[in-house]
Amino acid sequence: MLCAKYRDFLSWVIYQVYPRSFMDTNGDGIGDLPGVIEKLDYLKELGVNAIWLCPCYKSPNDDNGYDISDYRDIMDEFGTLDDMRALIAGLHARDMKLILDFVPNHTSTAHRWFQESRKGRDNPYSDYYYWFDAPPNDWKAAFGGSAWEYDAKRGQYYLHSYAISQADLNWDNPAVVQEMKNVIDYWVNLGVDGFRIDVVDQISKDFAKGQNCFGPNLHEYIHALFGRENTRRLFTVGECWVQDAEEMERHCAAEREELSTLFQFEHMECGRADKFTPKVGGMRKLRDILVKWQNVTADRDLLYSLFTENHDQPPMISRVADDGERRYESATCLAAMLYLLKGVPFIYQGQEIGMPSPCYDSIDSFRDIESINSYAELRASMTEAEALQKINFGSRDNSRRPMAWDGGEKGGFTTGAPWIPLHSRQKEINLENDLASERSVFRFCQRLLKLRAGNDAFLDGTFQVVSREEDDFFAFTRMWESEKWAVICNFDREQRITLPFVCEVPHLSNLGRTQADGVYQPYECAVCRVRH
Repeated sequence: MLCAKYRDFLSWVIYQVYPRSFMDTNGDGIGDLPGVIEKLDYLKELGVNAIWLCPCYKSPNDDNGYDISDYRDIMDEFGTLDDMRALIAGLHARDMKLILDFVPNHTSTAHRWFQESRKGRDNPYSDYYYWFDAPPNDWKAAFGGSAWEYDAKRGQYYLHSYAISQADLNWDNPAVVQEMKNVIDYWVNLGVDGFRIDVVDQISKDFAKGQNCFGPNLHEYIHALFGRENTRRLFTVGECWVQDAEEMERHCAAEREELSTLFQFEHMECGRADKFTPKVGGMRKLRDILVKWQNVTADRDLLYSLFTENHDQPPMISRVADDGERRYESATCLAAMLYLLKGVPFIYQGQEIGMPSPCYDSIDSFRDIESINSYAELRASMTEAEALQKINFGSRDNSRRPMAWDGGEKGGFTTGAPWIPLHSRQKEINLENDLASERSVFRFCQRLLKLRAGNDAFLDGTFQVVSREEDDFFAFTRMWESEKWAVICNFDREQRITLPFVCEVPHLSNLGRTQADGVYQPYECAVCRVRH
């Protein structure tokens, strides 16, 4: 049984909204907050009770809102503060929660703090950022090139771990810590229920040791934000590239009063050799990593986040399964494989209809700064077709295409020109078509989430793996008191599966199975109650 502090979070099902691409209500081709409000009943019907909203703050949009120019106001394209208040009220009226994306590592260079800081060394904002007369090291920016940029006005170099227009904040300055606490308090007072914290591991750095993350004061800074009376009860999930149990425990153990959980990214390597290069297989590896972290978090009484994709990670179905002929089976099998484990489920928009990665024949179809920069670098050593193949596989834009509500010309997303080309398979794969199909991914996910919500075994029950490492399937049980359930998820080949116990008729199956044992088709899954 998970510790009392985190137990309530096990009943949360969080849907990630990329607002720019979710629903446009004013015809400008850009999703907006009124569009999110319009779809709240849809999300409630799916079985969602919380949404994570990607950044909506004022921003020049060099990095799609992760370059913030004002933490306390709303991006003009998305609406107004009154729209945000209406969204919060609409969620709470439906007994749903709001998690905001909080970006503490950097601001836009258009932010007032940076504009003041670059004026010189004798103003109150001078040390809000990292300034050096010459680059102290050879750090590279995540989007390419040096992480150091010369500012002629100040006559010094500043650090930008991402785009040149995203200057890293200097958290070693107590004034910055206080500013960030004030930002958190501002949104909590408006009714926000939690935060996803962007690249939280980078807010403490060690220049002497050449560390751009996991610096010596990291936990002190996180505790300063979320270990206070008005913040310690929030749901907080950190984007943090932690791959060892001890470090996860240092972030998330209940008594430390830091974060509720982390996004653990080890399974993101499944199905790819690197970000832009596919690798054959991946279901087995995905299973084994999930099993590892189920056991790690159970042993240490930690809350686990269950996700396979987000605004930075292309759909898992296109990396480890079959997004073509067996797309329905693959999408539903992955859902059962993930969301019936112990933890907090995260569904990324479009995942509930089995949306795969798209494919385009021109770099002009992409907007992501990372993809565009990477394409330019790749073209130095390969043909246009080869470079596009890589970008089509790994681009962050794969998950940022407008939500496909229907198969119409604009996908039901907008009446105007969408800010980015629609998904290349939008006319084939969309909510309207999915709901009209007997093989509906949405309806399967809906039944799956309802089953999960109504059974303590799937919420806080024990986990035990049944399949072996060499098996090409994943079978596990969840048990609460005398109630025991089995989940069977086959991989990419037809095979006979026999369980070491007797089950009732499957409660849920993506291909209408009538018994647990027997021959399974590729990506077939079943959920059964185990007989005593």
